[in-house]
Amino acid sequence: MDKTIGIFGGGQLGRMMAQAALPLNIQCTFFEATTDCPAAALGQVIASPTENALQQFIASADVFSLEFENTPLADVDVLTQHKELYPPRQALATAQNRLLEKALFDQLAIPVAPYKAVHSLDSLKQAVVDLGLPIVLKTTTGGYDGKGQFVLRSEDQIAQAWAELGPAGALIAESFVNFSREVSIIAVRGQNGEVKTWPLAENHHHHGILSHSIVPAPDSADLQPVAQDYITRLLNHLDYVGVLTLELFVTADGLYANEMAPRVHNSGHWSIEGAVCSQFENHIRAVAGLPLGSTDVVRPTVMINIIGQYPKSAEVLALNGAHLHLYNKTERAGRKIGHITLMPNDRAELTSLCRQLAKILPQPLALTQDMHI
Repeated sequence: MDKTIGIFGGGQLGRMMAQAALPLNIQCTFFEATTDCPAAALGQVIASPTENALQQFIASADVFSLEFENTPLADVDVLTQHKELYPPRQALATAQNRLLEKALFDQLAIPVAPYKAVHSLDSLKQAVVDLGLPIVLKTTTGGYDGKGQFVLRSEDQIAQAWAELGPAGALIAESFVNFSREVSIIAVRGQNGEVKTWPLAENHHHHGILSHSIVPAPDSADLQPVAQDYITRLLNHLDYVGVLTLELFVTADGLYANEMAPRVHNSGHWSIEGAVCSQFENHIRAVAGLPLGSTDVVRPTVMINIIGQYPKSAEVLALNGAHLHLYNKTERAGRKIGHITLMPNDRAELTSLCRQLAKILPQPLALTQDMHI
């Protein structure tokens, strides 16, 4: 038996990491609030509310990683007195605070939208004056899938925005970026400093939640080397080990960084079937100190999230080149409970397959548009 990897979190990302670890004879354990979690079928789950749970988790594995950027730093500090955590604490702490994250982007000359720290109603009013409208007001910590955000388009919304987000504590106001589309780049860095990147994904959202990703992103040949440069700067500066994701806006002035995620990412799920080595396997390889695998694309792919309600599996699998991944989660509005990867042999068939899939998915998604794949 090779190394055991302990993972903070037992959701679908931990589940898919463990699935990638098994063929390498690597076991995973998980630190989660309850033992009834998506990763439970793949390894031991240590329930965090129980007495001495963190110490049990530390004893359960040789090296550690995470699936969620809001992993408590206090737990990380206890762990790292005894064992290694990949990615490093600095990356986690930076990603947990949007002001620290923006400062790091500035330091590394990675373009971002103008922003201001907001700590009071008066400072929000001043940010509106300094940045102009519209702005996006966000909590500096927490928030995901569109949560913890308010798009402020007029001055008469200032009081409402402050009432909704002010109680959360420190905030950040960002100029609204006039972008044509959103893309993300995912990269992995090994313990020896080797860096590999996957092609850019073009991401589409529905009510703030990722709906689907197209890979490679259409018309991205000029964007790819720029994005690779930006994420490589982050990886090397942080002495990073594992998979890192950088979300970006495509604008008339080039790429602007939105935020980074120190983990495997929803927009990289396509890589399980669509790349020679998936983000999950390469993350496991990096954490375990193994050589990294090829990030080359097998063929163009669309990944579609299953949100809220399950489709009929037989109808999905009847589509040519469809791969279905279910996370063993209960149905709930707005919840990611699985994903579908479409990758037929014929590139021209992808758009028609997306249109067919849109008709059988319970939730409405913008899959019927001409995506110019």
